Amino acid sequence: MQKRTNSTKEGQQAYQEWRDNLLANPELRAVYEEEAAKKEIWLQLVEARQKAGLTQVELAKRLGVSQAQVARMEKRGYDAYSLNSLRRYVQALGNGFSLDIAVQWNRPQKASSQMTGNH
Repeated sequence: MQKRTNSTKEGQQAYQEWRDNLLANPELRAVYEEEAAKKEIWLQLVEARQKAGLTQVELAKRLGVSQAQVARMEKRGYDAYSLNSLRRYVQALGNGFSLDIAVQWNRPQKASSQMTGNH
């Protein structure tokens, strides 16, 4: 059992080091964050539909589309959302659901010498 625990810890540590190195590269970090955002959207749609107590078929009827179109929007990796399609989807869920969009600018960090006071 001890050997398995050590292997698990080593694997977790190796993954964390790999992930930290990946995210240290600005270009790779941007791709990672874009893909993570896609995942979040489809997952939020599925969870919201389930909380509304609706099946894909029921939601499709409310939207006036096929069940296959709802399934496509809820599919992992789908990235052809339009603002209008998301708005309609959320409206079809019923009262209590809203679509919130945030546009943020993350100010770049100042150089470390400026932050520490070393000039």
